[in-house]
Amino acid sequence: MDISHYFEPVSLEDHEFVKQTDWNRIGNIASVYVQDGDFPDLEGIQLALIGVSEDRGGLQNKGCAKAPDVVRDFFFRMYSHWNQLNFADLGNIKRGNTIQDTYFALKEVVAALLSNDIVPIIIGGSHDLTYANYLAYQDIGQIVNIATIDQQFDLGSDESDLNSQSFLSHIILHQPNYLFNYANIGYQSYHVDQDAISLMNNLYFDVYRLGNMRTGIEEAEPIIRDADILSFDISSIRQSDAPGSYYSGPNGFYGEEACRICRYAGMSDKLSSFGLYEINPEYDNHGQTAQLAAQMIWYFIDGFMNRNDDLPEAKTDDYIKFTVTAGNGDEDLVFLKSKKSERWWMEVQTDTKFMNKYKRHQYVPCSYQDYQDALNHDIPDRWWKVQQKLM
Repeated sequence: MDISHYFEPVSLEDHEFVKQTDWNRIGNIASVYVQDGDFPDLEGIQLALIGVSEDRGGLQNKGCAKAPDVVRDFFFRMYSHWNQLNFADLGNIKRGNTIQDTYFALKEVVAALLSNDIVPIIIGGSHDLTYANYLAYQDIGQIVNIATIDQQFDLGSDESDLNSQSFLSHIILHQPNYLFNYANIGYQSYHVDQDAISLMNNLYFDVYRLGNMRTGIEEAEPIIRDADILSFDISSIRQSDAPGSYYSGPNGFYGEEACRICRYAGMSDKLSSFGLYEINPEYDNHGQTAQLAAQMIWYFIDGFMNRNDDLPEAKTDDYIKFTVTAGNGDEDLVFLKSKKSERWWMEVQTDTKFMNKYKRHQYVPCSYQDYQDALNHDIPDRWWKVQQKLM
């Protein structure tokens, strides 16, 4: 499928990196779409950057459409530390006559990249573009898990149009539905209705308060490792570190924690698309937020280049198997520990008739602490929620 007609080329003339002569700066080693008729050859490409200059669903954060080129300016200056990186910048998706046209273009592009085992890195634009990213997986027939880094759930109200604060409800209600699990990392309670939290629990989704994550950011790793899509709202980072969004507030993740989360995402063999949204240069302070976003992308790539290829369903012989009797002694839990990375998974059995449909989701990433809890006869919440969905 030719996706070049969805893109407009990027102008590099005014970008700071052009003044640098170092051959190993990212801007000098990437295959970049800079002129019509010279779209990058995607053969052998591992990662593809996509700018989406779309903010019509951005509500009060209009102006975030300008983010892709500003983030590029900082990103292209950075040094590549990877000898085998095959990276392309496909340019910016053309703004459609309607926002639905932009959604369609992004969906088509992401689906084409996924079909060719290329991981898209999306720079928005507003957070509702996550909906288009999700629809791409419907096109390829893949049931997915979504993880968002966000201070709220973006459920909107029953009558809400699709926008940056209601896209999740549109994903949940979309038919046919290809969502297996949703996880929110870093929600702030004063931004979330109590009924919304009850809804998340009733759907067996995973939601984690900011305070709980910040006491042990490493606990975010297995949550992200279980996701196919990571959608990062920049306003989940505290305003002092990332002022460039209308929705930024005094509390949130630190910049270092955001970079660490992005590296976890890159390292996950399951994760196949990454989006970064709501960066608004009009609110930014000397490019601080755009520079942090560029660093987050750098850390995602660093994680990607250090993947271990240790998904359990691919190579079960590369694991140490532990069977633990948990609960009241009537439940045997199977844990797998990777010999390569020493990361942990739990195996959840499913009905044979659903085996093919949910095969990708029966191995649940977990932590060593989950294994310890099982030894103490406590069934981990992660295992229990997946078991409920597979029953």
